[in-house]
Amino acid sequence: MKNSIIILLSILCCFLSCTTKQTTSIKANVTINTDATVKAYNPMIFGGFLEHFGKQIYGGVFDPGSPLSDKNGFRTDVVNALKELKTPVIRWPGGCFVDGYHWINGVGENRQPKDDVRWGVVEPNTFGTHEFVELCRLLNAEPYICQNGLADVQEMADWVEYSNATKGKFAEMRKENGYSDPLNVKIWSVGNERSGRDYIHKVRDGGIAMKQVDSSVLVSCSGTHGGSSIDPYLFEAAGKHLNYISVHQYWIENFQKHYTPDYVSCMMLSEKPDTYIKEVINQIQTAENQGYINKGQIKIAFDEWNLRSWHHPGFQRNEKVDYNDPEIIELIKARDKSLDPSIYNLSDALFSASFLNSCLRHSEYVDMANIAPLVNQTGPLYVHPNGIVKRTHFHTMAMYANNLEEYISEVEINGSKLTNGKDSVSVIDAIATVDKNGKNWAVSLVNRHPSDSLECKVIMGDKLLNGIYKAKILTAESTETYNDIENPNRVTPKETELKFKNGIAILPPHSLTIVHIKGD
Repeated sequence: MKNSIIILLSILCCFLSCTTKQTTSIKANVTINTDATVKAYNPMIFGGFLEHFGKQIYGGVFDPGSPLSDKNGFRTDVVNALKELKTPVIRWPGGCFVDGYHWINGVGENRQPKDDVRWGVVEPNTFGTHEFVELCRLLNAEPYICQNGLADVQEMADWVEYSNATKGKFAEMRKENGYSDPLNVKIWSVGNERSGRDYIHKVRDGGIAMKQVDSSVLVSCSGTHGGSSIDPYLFEAAGKHLNYISVHQYWIENFQKHYTPDYVSCMMLSEKPDTYIKEVINQIQTAENQGYINKGQIKIAFDEWNLRSWHHPGFQRNEKVDYNDPEIIELIKARDKSLDPSIYNLSDALFSASFLNSCLRHSEYVDMANIAPLVNQTGPLYVHPNGIVKRTHFHTMAMYANNLEEYISEVEINGSKLTNGKDSVSVIDAIATVDKNGKNWAVSLVNRHPSDSLECKVIMGDKLLNGIYKAKILTAESTETYNDIENPNRVTPKETELKFKNGIAILPPHSLTIVHIKGD
């Protein structure tokens, strides 16, 4: 009997030792170079993107007739949530939608619905230039307009005149439409996700034409989408007329098949933005060295990004469809799969943190980033008829917009790896920001590990961090936790205090921590 008990206890101990997580089995060092030259970053890195696709505009930010909308049709709950993000810039109206969009259909009182041949729906044109600019004003955001890359250059110049000029045919049209003052839209893109010599020539001619109307505008164009290679001829032929190169990347493709990979697979993608940005920077620097552009003249506008791409199976159409066709109805209905709040868990929150870290680390070139989209589909804010849900990555963006200091410093990271088969990433990601006086710091620490706490040593210059500091932590019970209509606050950041002893603090599993270190 005694031997049996001993055996049973041994088995139990073995079981417990195998199943109990090792809370501090992983370690990492974060060294902040307090003597390095800091650099200011542009808050437009925390920007957003809206396209006439799915429920981003209609039923998203704009819903006339809803009891939750103001007299102009804007959802007040959505506006208030986006104010929390301090959204600094919004790109509109596309995206692929813009290839069939003509701005003149979206101004004035006699707007007529048009077929949106790109997405196979009817575009009502009730949300146009003025509605977009008004939304930006409500949010104190810079409007960024993407032009139809298939339109004539003259149409591009006319839109700038309508928006920004004090005189001229289209300036007078704006006044007749009830807007005497210019709209002052400063950022314009020539087309979306286009390439080839003909397009490059249109970029050149469009840039010239728009700046002839308003010399103060900043011009962007498609540089690369999906891959990282930019046609060198773009810099040679059109570089001197450009201020931004637009780059796009989604790391999980959901275009045809909608799926959600596991958390660790998503974390294996979290260092790819850094590599991607470096590849784009190298090409810009090559153009600088070749004399095609001035050093620092062209910045990167990462104006579409997200962990997950949008879902639109079978839909890359360029002609009017039969709206009663059952196949078309099902294809359009399938887009709503991406609205399911249960998809968006800690994968989205922590990947977004790593993406923003990458942009901040390279902020001498990355001047703007726009999460795609801002509202609905795969965006951080889910909007439904009765309210909103702040998805997990909403809180990441809010933490960055509201808790960082204004300058970025150098950080060195060393420590354990998170592995998945042949792939691996650092278990920790980190950035350090500081105020203009060099005294107050906000340090962002991401523990990517799915189950283990992280023993993180923070070294500031040559000193180990010691003491108790205010912090904000975003984590959840599991990596799969999400917010939805019934439980909108499962994943929310918590105000806390973080204790450092001999430089070491313990970070929870699958977490984002921003710790504030106040100077004397």
